Amino acid sequence: MSIRARLLILVLLATLVPGLLIGLRFLQDRTAGIRQAEAELRTMATTLTHDLDEKIKGTNQLLYGLARARDLETEDRAACSRFLSDVREQNQQYTGILTIRTDGALFCDSLQSGRDLDLSDRFYFKNALQLKGGVSLEPTFGRLTGLAVLQIAHPALAESGPPRFVLLASLNLQKLVEAYQVPLRTREILLVNKKGTVLVWQPGAEHAVPLGTSMAESALFQAASKVTTKSGTGGAVAIINEGGKVWAVADAAISQDAGLYVLVGLPAADLLAAANERLFVDLLSLIALSLLLFAGVWTLAEFSIRRQVGRIAAMIARLGQGDLDARIPLPHPKGDLGKLMALLNGTAESLKQQRAAIEELDQKLRQSQKMEAIGQLTGGIAHDFNNLLTVVLGNAEMLAERLGADRHLQGLAEMTAKAALRGAELTNRLLAFARRQPLDPQVTDVNQLIAGMDGLLRRSLGGQIEIAHVPQVDLWPAMVDQGQLDNALLNLCLNARDAMKAGGRLTVETANASFTPADGASGDYVMIAVSDSGIGMDKATVERAFEPFFTTKEMGRGSGLGLSMVYGFVKQSLGHVQIYSEPGQGTIVRLYLPRAPGAAAIAGALAGRQRADPAGRG
Repeated sequence: MSIRARLLILVLLATLVPGLLIGLRFLQDRTAGIRQAEAELRTMATTLTHDLDEKIKGTNQLLYGLARARDLETEDRAACSRFLSDVREQNQQYTGILTIRTDGALFCDSLQSGRDLDLSDRFYFKNALQLKGGVSLEPTFGRLTGLAVLQIAHPALAESGPPRFVLLASLNLQKLVEAYQVPLRTREILLVNKKGTVLVWQPGAEHAVPLGTSMAESALFQAASKVTTKSGTGGAVAIINEGGKVWAVADAAISQDAGLYVLVGLPAADLLAAANERLFVDLLSLIALSLLLFAGVWTLAEFSIRRQVGRIAAMIARLGQGDLDARIPLPHPKGDLGKLMALLNGTAESLKQQRAAIEELDQKLRQSQKMEAIGQLTGGIAHDFNNLLTVVLGNAEMLAERLGADRHLQGLAEMTAKAALRGAELTNRLLAFARRQPLDPQVTDVNQLIAGMDGLLRRSLGGQIEIAHVPQVDLWPAMVDQGQLDNALLNLCLNARDAMKAGGRLTVETANASFTPADGASGDYVMIAVSDSGIGMDKATVERAFEPFFTTKEMGRGSGLGLSMVYGFVKQSLGHVQIYSEPGQGTIVRLYLPRAPGAAAIAGALAGRQRADPAGRG
């Protein structure tokens, strides 16, 4: 199965988790939605009853003030009606305001109808005549307007004796309910008096009971009539399920009994509307998110994974074919794949460097083997040639003594002896390269030895060469043949002089050095570095610099044995030689000589080497 297919399956499985969460959330929302809807119904019923109570109290204050108005203490019915009409214009919540004589006859009204009505049979009128203050309440339909009103009657009391008249304000219940039209939405408000007569049903629903008819026998009214009022806390609110609806029922009696029930209803299906809507939105969101995830994972798998894996696989294939120059080109993606690409590139670079190093830990080995072979051949030839020169030199010296009378022949014999001596010197250098010369290693203060050569070097190098000595203060003593070291340093300095024909700087530096087996050698050494600012050498020349008879000088200017002798001497002293040079950058030759604390062991090793090679006698 491909990576892309696996990722898509993971996305599919991942969408199951939010799907389950959405289901759980729907159940929670369903319960919470029902509770919230019921709480909102209770709140609306309670708010409406408190609003009604505040309006009753406000009406009581209005009627109390009107009862003391001089404009009502008149027998002019028309003037009284005009006054009440002006008051009603300022209080639009009332359908009418009127005065009733103590015999129940209508005297004046805000509608200025001039009608004669007998209101003596009204409950609010008869109850008001019995009051010593406050108001009498009765929910009903107004005779003059036919609207559902809450009749609020207040007795206008004389200072002593019976009431002078009764003031009546008809509070418009329809307008009171219509004020809740905006927040009503799908809810319904039902006002019914305690006899079961329907006064207001807002909005007019299809199955609503017609206004003015009785619903006293209905299950809803029977349940509403059981609601009790707790004094001082407002109308008690209960929840009733009836007729596919949920109703919050409150007794409108708060400060006093208004004889009215307030019902706020909501279709039962709407209780879950919010939860269902949220479920629908969540499902759409999940589907959209799933599609986005599928598209994103498909794109991710295609561009960020599959193609990147293909780049990695292509590089690995090239590496497998031995192409260590294979690289994954930039840009690399972020994250683990990018790190893997960088790691592969780093590994390839490391392998390339290791291959180069191996070709180099190999070139050096071949060079060392070549030098060893040349050394063995050179040493054998030089040893045999040295023996022959010994015979030639002895015979030449003998002839020179016996031919004293013949100056011409004696001169020839002396020239032969001198040539043999030069040949012997040459063979000694070859024996030094072949590590067969006799050595006398001693504990040597290298800094002191170099300081002692200062005059010789300055005379040999000339005034155009600046000489600098950079000694390490706490330099270890070295175990070395002092005479051979003098000769080796002089050879290095003369070579440096020849590389700085126009003048330059020669630096002789000393330092302590320690090697581990990882360096190809181990132990403590005294390092002597001879560096110049000359013309330098290219790589091919550096590789052959220690070979005997190899020289870059003009014909007749050198034998090519100077560096060879230095190389053989240091190696025979159990040390190491390094040379570094670049064209135009000068040359540095470093000699590593054994530290003296192991002097006895080193001397023994040197002596053992010489005993094993008697030809070292020269």
